Amino acid sequence: MIQEVILSEKYRPTTLTEVVGHETIVSKLHQFIGVNNLPHLVFYGPAGSGKTSMAMALARDLYGDSWETNFTMFNASNFFDYGKKYLVQDERFVHLLGTDDPARIQKSVIDIFKQIINEYAGYAVLDADYKIIYINNAERLSRDAQHALRRIMEKYSTTCRFILSTTQCSKIIPPLRSRGLNLFFRYATDDELKQHLKHVAESEGISMADDGLNAIARIAKGNISLAMRMLQEASLDDDVVNLNSVYEMNLTQRMGGVEQLLGAVMDMDFNDARKYLDELMLVDGLSGGEIIEQMAQEVQDKGFSPPMAARISVELARADYLCMEGVNERIQLEAMCARLLPLFV
Repeated sequence: MIQEVILSEKYRPTTLTEVVGHETIVSKLHQFIGVNNLPHLVFYGPAGSGKTSMAMALARDLYGDSWETNFTMFNASNFFDYGKKYLVQDERFVHLLGTDDPARIQKSVIDIFKQIINEYAGYAVLDADYKIIYINNAERLSRDAQHALRRIMEKYSTTCRFILSTTQCSKIIPPLRSRGLNLFFRYATDDELKQHLKHVAESEGISMADDGLNAIARIAKGNISLAMRMLQEASLDDDVVNLNSVYEMNLTQRMGGVEQLLGAVMDMDFNDARKYLDELMLVDGLSGGEIIEQMAQEVQDKGFSPPMAARISVELARADYLCMEGVNERIQLEAMCARLLPLFV
């Protein structure tokens, strides 16, 4: 049953040839596999553009059935956003920490990070020339952590390859970026996205009208993972995925946390705004850019006067830029809320 599977996971590419788009990147990676000489890599581009899927497909092509043995994935945001509370819940780290109580961990998060990466990079390779360590959301690494990672990459360069994935390449220090080949990931084109959605719909027996397909493509804007989620959710409530079902589903998705966040700002309640930011970023897992994009849509739907809408849009645009260039998205979003509050006095 379609309800029992996540389509974005079911149709995640298992080989490089199955990757949608990114022909130039796929060609380069095939060349590296052909000569068995993979460099360190830096994947950068917007969220949902296929960086993690590409890394996993690369590992499958490179290692075959033993890919999971030679491919290790870490999420930097788990270390540096959630900290010790996350670390004690990951079974991989139990033997290193020696406790499941975060209060009893004496080491700092950065020291734990260095210890973990050192240990995994130092493991012997049994059936390959080198292993791959994939670090997602690398922009979350502190500056000290990035310098430590650079030294680890140099130390284990003969037996380990690192792939860093980031949505904000400017936050990766130049010495670390220069250690690897930088590859830019773009969103899929409308044609690529629609062709993929048609394939999935046919395989799953989902009826989809042309206006429904166009609506998903227009809202997803090339984000295949988002488009797959929209297709699945819209298909659960209607026999045919059409314009109305996609619109209703998208409207329902936007209601909730972002609407409450804007409501708290309009009520000039900064504490509530911070609470909703926590829920959106830590519970729902939205990035700063996604929150700002949904707030912009909420502002449009609220029907503010043109002068008020313009002033709000200026602050959203400023926050969007600062989230791309700043150090901490959470701080930038809190600052945005603080700047918006006086507008509703």
